[in-house]
Amino acid sequence: MKLIVAIVQDKDSQHLEANLVKANFRATKLPSTGGFLKAGNCTFLIGVEEEKVDDALAVIKKTSHTRSQYVTPTFLMPEAASSMADPVEVQVGGATCFILPVDKFVRF
Repeated sequence: MKLIVAIVQDKDSQHLEANLVKANFRATKLPSTGGFLKAGNCTFLIGVEEEKVDDALAVIKKTSHTRSQYVTPTFLMPEAASSMADPVEVQVGGATCFILPVDKFVRF
């Protein structure tokens, strides 16, 4: 048994939730906030059998997309406020997944 901890952008979370259900994966969805842009994320906790990990990751990969977003450099580096005023493009989104071993799984 493995636990997949998948952190995705809010924009992808409902679509991912629906696709996980269609693929017969159970998940717990937790609201979270990213540290980089302080943007809303969702963290999914997905318990899967070891042989189904790649199937679950395929659903996550298919559903979670990267995007370009413009931010002001003062948001990224407050110390640069006076020297840089033009917005810069950054990549956001996608999914960050951690796969952890599960010693015991119990459902009540």
